[in-house]
Amino acid sequence: MSLFDKHKKVETNASLLLVLSFLVVAIGGTVEIAPLFYLDNTIEKVEGMRPYTPLELKGRDVYIREGCYVCHSQMIRPLRDEVERYGHYSLAAESQYDHPFQWGSKRTGPDLARVGGRYSDKWHVDHLTDPRAVVPVSIMPPYAFLKDKKITEQDVVALLKTHRMVGVPYTDDMIQNAEADLFAQADPDSDYDGLQERYNDATVRNFDGQPEVTEMDALIAYLQVLGTMVDFSTFTPDESR
Repeated sequence: MSLFDKHKKVETNASLLLVLSFLVVAIGGTVEIAPLFYLDNTIEKVEGMRPYTPLELKGRDVYIREGCYVCHSQMIRPLRDEVERYGHYSLAAESQYDHPFQWGSKRTGPDLARVGGRYSDKWHVDHLTDPRAVVPVSIMPPYAFLKDKKITEQDVVALLKTHRMVGVPYTDDMIQNAEADLFAQADPDSDYDGLQERYNDATVRNFDGQPEVTEMDALIAYLQVLGTMVDFSTFTPDESR
């Protein structure tokens, strides 16, 4: 019996084909997955990375709630055209505190992995309020209502505790001061020294220009931190792999 005839026998026997396919997948999966159990961490540590502040984390929740991820990815691939347009390709460490992460290939709008600091806070306010006033061809819906939705401290402590349960290194000090830090980051007249010590010189300012802390503040705080934690100017090719 030739090899072709043996192969034909497998293809015409559904049960045998199923068993052999399962064995191939099981062996391949074991070879790929088993070594990971012997690694302390599969993500290289990168200097500058920190957990999100309470305000940034609230803003991230707004981002997810409003479905921004449906049109905007946060993953720059190591391809020349992407790097030239958006900046340094994304590192795994940049998403280590994201639950869930915002990777993807859907780009009705531009990738936002490096949007932090690219535009002013006012630009973001104008863009979120009336996208077409800033980008005439935009099909993004307006989010002006975010300026009228006040941020409250409700659930912020539970939010940080939940993220700590899945591996984000929020300390007891961060959790204890979560409510104060939430408002301090949007108020440059507040006592924010503790906030900056806990979150590595987190940016403090009134993000939306309103007297009260709003969901617009939180969303802009989140957008302005994207891609800014790592200083890629100090990286060498070997370090950024």
